[in-house]
Amino acid sequence: MNKQLVHIKGTKAGLVLRLDDQCAYADLVEELERKVSEGGIDGKVDVQLHLGHRYLLEAQQKELIEIVQGPGNMHVSKVHSDVITIEESNEKVLSDQSETYIGIIRSGQIIKTDGDIVVIGDVNPNGKIEAGGSIFVLGNLRGIAHAGVKGNKEAIIVASHFEPTHVLIDDQIETMSNEKPFVKDNAEQIFAYINRDGIISYERVQEVRKIRPLLSTIKGGS
Repeated sequence: MNKQLVHIKGTKAGLVLRLDDQCAYADLVEELERKVSEGGIDGKVDVQLHLGHRYLLEAQQKELIEIVQGPGNMHVSKVHSDVITIEESNEKVLSDQSETYIGIIRSGQIIKTDGDIVVIGDVNPNGKIEAGGSIFVLGNLRGIAHAGVKGNKEAIIVASHFEPTHVLIDDQIETMSNEKPFVKDNAEQIFAYINRDGIISYERVQEVRKIRPLLSTIKGGS
């Protein structure tokens, strides 16, 4: 009995085609062509292609999409792959890195990094930090802090003394003012993060572990 190489599943959003990632590419193409030509579909339907752990060249992926869309009644809306590109891998390595800056970030000075950053020193008014990950200031934060600049909504901003003029996380921006008494009254022990409603919020440092448990990379402890 021959192994089925193309599994088709219907969902509310359309069809999902799971393609075997262990067989020869030529065999996969042959079965996919046969399956999509069988018909039985009324109207136009969206299709998601799941490639699994198969690495495909751009031309091969384009070929599979054209096969599915060939009969004219299916449209490939999304392609899922468990294989990341070299570019994606390099970006992940950079975003997972942590860098340390020792010194004062003065007015007009901008420090940028792709991952997390630890600043041992003060950030003066009009000084700015931009990080792909989280920002940790072991000093006075009185300037501008922008964490998660490339879309990392899980990033946080922490400072020994939290008094920034502007807080930015991902695409959320907040200008600090006296209208935030919680921040003013707890400047020595709070952090900024994006809450479940998608807005910047503030909480005591002791709550970091509950709100962002994945920030901890060392196992153990209590």
